[in-house]
Amino acid sequence: MNQPAPVTLALDAMSGDRGFPVVIEAVDQLVQRGVDTAFIVVGNTEEIRSAWTNVPSTVSFVDAPEVVTMDDNPVDALRRKKSASMRVAIDLVKQGQAAACVSAGNTGALMAIAKFVLKTIPGIDRPAIMAELPTRDGHLYMLDVGANASCTSDQLYQFAVMGEAVASRLMGKAPRVALLNIGSEDVKGNDAVKDAAARLKTSAVNYVGFIEGSTMFDGDADVVVADGFSGNVALKTMEGTALLIGSFLKDAFMRNAGAKLQGLIAKPSLEQLRARMDPRAYNGASLVGLNGIVVKSHGSADAIAFAKAIETATLEIQDNLPATIDRRLNGER
Repeated sequence: MNQPAPVTLALDAMSGDRGFPVVIEAVDQLVQRGVDTAFIVVGNTEEIRSAWTNVPSTVSFVDAPEVVTMDDNPVDALRRKKSASMRVAIDLVKQGQAAACVSAGNTGALMAIAKFVLKTIPGIDRPAIMAELPTRDGHLYMLDVGANASCTSDQLYQFAVMGEAVASRLMGKAPRVALLNIGSEDVKGNDAVKDAAARLKTSAVNYVGFIEGSTMFDGDADVVVADGFSGNVALKTMEGTALLIGSFLKDAFMRNAGAKLQGLIAKPSLEQLRARMDPRAYNGASLVGLNGIVVKSHGSADAIAFAKAIETATLEIQDNLPATIDRRLNGER
């Protein structure tokens, strides 16, 4: 009996802070774990091949002579860098040669190029960036975390529908959806948030109301919806707080000999805490709302984090995410 062909991912190997060495190491890690995935590595083929000790049989290459840098203006990248690794990788998704694209590159450029090439699902005004974040008892999904600085109530509603569609597949249950707001009372918030809330209350979405930044990680919601400005501020604040706590703990346990001894005793618990808060475990933000699958890895991601982004893309392929969102927008389950 013939085995089904593995899914194929296009990897933008040249973008991001660390470039193609991270992509090589991430692919090697996944191959060693036996993942049933084929990879099209897009970038400077000569450089990548020469740096790769043993190229796996599941890897092929597509050459791309240009690179979208982190400083490039998104519009300029879209118009002038049609041979960049980011653009070529997304083109492969459009052409059907790859089922998804993963890139650690310039977020604005990635969104602009993906929207231009792949277009949005009918009924979606703008794609959103959706990220997985830790909570006290698990994790939540938040969107938008940076693609759209300001949003209308219709767009917030669309984000809620998309977020529920993604989370229900990943969690295997009906997720609780909340709107990020400056208070939990109905009278709080701007008109866009209040209008979106009114619409969600009468929709099929499992809407549980407003949620504040201070209680967002208590486990009372599985999907948190926000405009890209508020969502990005919340995300960066969380990342900064985690680093601050780590710095405080390090200072506390290095203060003197007694503190160092206490640190050694507490080391197993501290290692568990570090693993739970490790941002690499949550790397891979989905650009939801597109007619195709694109996953954004953090620009400074190491191989472990980039591999997690690849795994996120693979899950979305298995769930046929764009089709799932389309059905939800049309009232289907």
